[in-house]
Amino acid sequence: MNERRIAVVTGSRAEYGILHRLIGLLHRDAAIELQLIATGTHLSERHGMTLREIEADGFPIAAKVDMELGADDAAGLAEAMGRGLGGFGRAFAELKPDIVVVLGDRYEILAAAEAAMLARLPIAHIHGGEASEGQIDEAIRHALTKMAHYHFVAAEPYRRRVIQMGEDPSRVFNVGAPGLDPLTEEDTADPQDILAELGVPGAGGPLFLVTYHPVTLAGEAGEAAAQLLGALDAFPDARIIFTGTNADTAGEEIARLIEVYAVRHAPRTVCVQSLGRRRYGTVLRAADAVIGNSSSGIIEAPAVGTPTVNIGPRQQGRLRAPCVIDCDAEAGAIVAAIRHALSDEIQVQAARCETPYGRGGASERIYEKLRELPLENILMKRFYELEVPA
Repeated sequence: MNERRIAVVTGSRAEYGILHRLIGLLHRDAAIELQLIATGTHLSERHGMTLREIEADGFPIAAKVDMELGADDAAGLAEAMGRGLGGFGRAFAELKPDIVVVLGDRYEILAAAEAAMLARLPIAHIHGGEASEGQIDEAIRHALTKMAHYHFVAAEPYRRRVIQMGEDPSRVFNVGAPGLDPLTEEDTADPQDILAELGVPGAGGPLFLVTYHPVTLAGEAGEAAAQLLGALDAFPDARIIFTGTNADTAGEEIARLIEVYAVRHAPRTVCVQSLGRRRYGTVLRAADAVIGNSSSGIIEAPAVGTPTVNIGPRQQGRLRAPCVIDCDAEAGAIVAAIRHALSDEIQVQAARCETPYGRGGASERIYEKLRELPLENILMKRFYELEVPA
């Protein structure tokens, strides 16, 4: 039996953390040739050059597609996508994968899927059917669904939505969220060691893990970030760990504001471009609250018992656990939401670890499907019609 060549594309630290266990399973299977392709912020010094993390994990990188991320305005990102499309086209022509695995909703991943589509390669898409109405990723995610031939979704409502988009139910699998899989591992560090490594006091006020990204379908990113930072001033004894912003429009503006804030409030406040998979999981568990607008606060934080303050419309439309507190991007509303998250009521509720995204094991389920699903004669898709009342 010939090896099945499976290309997996990763373009950011967050996405790599979600894919990590699946990549490991594929890498260890003698019947599979893993073709790991790194792109996006993995190759950007400004965003932490997280390619080094992949290399340190011992995974061979089959190709690097440098999108030369420069200006974070619309023109700069469009140019980066164009470079990515050409780079992925060349990579796929050389590697000749049997199937291409992509995750999520980023513009880097759209470039990869477009190149795979033009090369007539089957595509497997992870995390389709979701909604994030405050960002351009919403449209990208649904576009990826229509390009893909197999779908691994994180919850039953998302499975129904993918089918509603005309995809064959026999090719849509509810596997849960693979981002929960690393959180079930015992390989976590001592929080005090991580805090000491970051230079954050090991004792004091509440510990906040803060990640704030641009809301790409709304303006005034800097003003919204300033409202968040103003709200954090209401907690002068809090220890705060900021993680870096995405390479999105206005991301640099937000990053500069956060960096200045962290320096001004050192040592209780630090800014780290990328914590890395192991350190992030440890801090996520230790935090008293996750604050910002990252999908990690919606999906992963509730699974480890940490409440989330979700700011603004970026994650609007996603399924939520009861311990996710939504608020407007206004300082007073953020302060009230943080105080609510720190209350005994929400802390007890969060400790139940309720989540609509499964209980782990998604990576194993995806891996088993990728090993056995037929790849011949699947490129031509027939639109699956739902019965609509007259």
